[in-house]
Amino acid sequence: MSNTVGFVGKLCDHVGETVTIYTTSGGQSGHGFTGVVLAVDECFVRLITCIGPAPGCALGSACSCNRGRNFGRINTVGSVVDIPIDRIAAVVHNAV
Repeated sequence: MSNTVGFVGKLCDHVGETVTIYTTSGGQSGHGFTGVVLAVDECFVRLITCIGPAPGCALGSACSCNRGRNFGRINTVGSVVDIPIDRIAAVVHNAV
């Protein structure tokens, strides 16, 4: 249990920083998750993997000046991923 507490403590040091976390699972999740560490507890790490856009007008992101043409991710609200601590194989972060 002391290794888990130490590992969780190290992850807490990276809250607000961009990291890549590789898990012990296969498929798409085996390629790793890159995002900003939002929260860490004894069971999960929460990463923001895609930050949604800020409101561009009084109506929020629902309006667009492109008159029906799709010029990007106007409807993206962002995404987060919760990774179980006991499924983490490696964490990559900046050395500085």
